[in-house]
Amino acid sequence: MNLKTKEEIQIMREGGKILKDVLDQLQTAVTPGLQTKELDKLARELISSNGAEPSFLNYNGFPAALCVSINEEIVHGLPSSRVLKDGDLLKLDLGVFYKGFHTDSARSVLIGSPAGGSNNRKKLELISVTEEALLLGIEAAQVGNTLGDIGCAIQEYVEEHGFNVVRDLVGHGIGKKVHEEPEVLNYGRSGTGPKLIAGMVIAIEPLVVEGKWQITDGSDGFAYVTKDGKLAAHAEHTVAISKDGPIVLTT
Repeated sequence: MNLKTKEEIQIMREGGKILKDVLDQLQTAVTPGLQTKELDKLARELISSNGAEPSFLNYNGFPAALCVSINEEIVHGLPSSRVLKDGDLLKLDLGVFYKGFHTDSARSVLIGSPAGGSNNRKKLELISVTEEALLLGIEAAQVGNTLGDIGCAIQEYVEEHGFNVVRDLVGHGIGKKVHEEPEVLNYGRSGTGPKLIAGMVIAIEPLVVEGKWQITDGSDGFAYVTKDGKLAAHAEHTVAISKDGPIVLTT
């Protein structure tokens, strides 16, 4: 586990601000009829213009800067000529490398007009529950608490609202590497697991599904999809653990 100094956390906060601004601009650009590879191109341009580099490009062979996952795709979807359609549930997952440190963040977006009957209302509810679960996970990220407290807070809220958390994909430590120790599960029991220490920086990322939590490989060779073909949502922030409480670095 690599603890960060206050100075390193400040650098990560600067990188996280770049990441947040890029995601904001990507979300603004999202519209029905857009090819997902156009979002990847825009992400690369925006990251470069801010003096940073994409964390995911060529990471474990991934040939893009941005992960773009749609509907039953949970995470790690590959940008392509696929066209966004009205009513698609889109996940944007992006990492930025700035001054030697990575930050990681994700958000879920409903494409087009929220109008569209009960199906769109269900998608919006799934997004909302995922975002709230992330906030509850962050709230639990206090010095002296455990990783199990984070996972428990996320799991309980998600299941109370009739959804499930994916078990096979987890959050992670982050810093000089995209993925560091420890793993940050989105489920668990309060009081279990490693204790949270000031200087830890972790990516908390609820991956929430409409149906069962089992997953399988997607057709593009990179994405993970729900095994039952039902919808998935994703929200993520990079969070520093401090004696004064959690510090969200990607807002």
